[in-house]
Amino acid sequence: MNPSTDTLVPAQAVAEAARNIRGVAVRTPLVPAEWLSERVGGEVRLKCENLQHMGAFKQRGAYNMVARLRDEERDAGIITYSSGNHAQATAYAGRAFGVPTVVVMPTDAPDVKIAGTRRLGAEVVFEGTTSLERKSRAEQIAAERGLTMIPPFDHPDIIAGQGTAGLEILEDWPAVQAILVPIGGGGLISGVAAWVKRSKPDRRIIGVEPEGAAAMRASLDAGRPVTLDAVDTIADGLKPTRPGDLTFHHVHELVDDVVTVHDDAIRQAAALLFARSHLVVEFSGAATVAALLAERWSGKGQRTAAILSGGNLDPSLVPSLLSALPD
Repeated sequence: MNPSTDTLVPAQAVAEAARNIRGVAVRTPLVPAEWLSERVGGEVRLKCENLQHMGAFKQRGAYNMVARLRDEERDAGIITYSSGNHAQATAYAGRAFGVPTVVVMPTDAPDVKIAGTRRLGAEVVFEGTTSLERKSRAEQIAAERGLTMIPPFDHPDIIAGQGTAGLEILEDWPAVQAILVPIGGGGLISGVAAWVKRSKPDRRIIGVEPEGAAAMRASLDAGRPVTLDAVDTIADGLKPTRPGDLTFHHVHELVDDVVTVHDDAIRQAAALLFARSHLVVEFSGAATVAALLAERWSGKGQRTAAILSGGNLDPSLVPSLLSALPD
């Protein structure tokens, strides 16, 4: 078996995920951004995943996977590891199905994400600052307690659930020519590409990573998944040190390009989204708009959808956002 092609999530799995999450996840709007369209010289619309119940797209994949578990797997309780958004999404799914949920979070997780996870009834355990550290701790707890793992990105059911965002974009804007997707572990872009490239192969899928945490770009350059020695970015949701094996294969086979953006561009993008589109978007979610503003990918003459992956911004950062606005 060639893992780069034969293990790709089929479009049918994304369609099934759309049925599973109907009435649970928000069908988020695709909002025109005239100020951004004028800036880049092409029509831009924003896929507002920051408006999900949990404030991020992660609800799609987590709920889809928990819904697809066997009864005995689900009833045993579930566990995950996450910097915050997948933590809340898994906690939400656990509460919806009435099962115990444990989440391993980094010691530097934003307070707003910790509070949100606990508010949904999950037990929070803290471990390290990297995705590999919390993954190891979660696997240990899962083995000790017999819990079922809900990984943050590298699983077919997670990828299929995230792909429903791409399904909605094509349904709401069939004429779209390019879709910009932020990359952390790669689950969102894998799912979007799995649907879009099967439905409309000529549509371009562009991934966006922070310069200080560009694990997918480094992996593509190396021709295999690689682990970064360290990551440094304000975009806490885009900080995995290594992409998943399955997500790497999806990106390698289906994605047109992966570009990187500087933290300054991400901060300015979040500020402009707040000021001009009246949207609260966390730094991870603003990466796609940063790529357009910094011309790391040109939207000139294109019909471009930019996914805003999350809105769980620490309220204390709002004053600094305003100071980041350009003159």
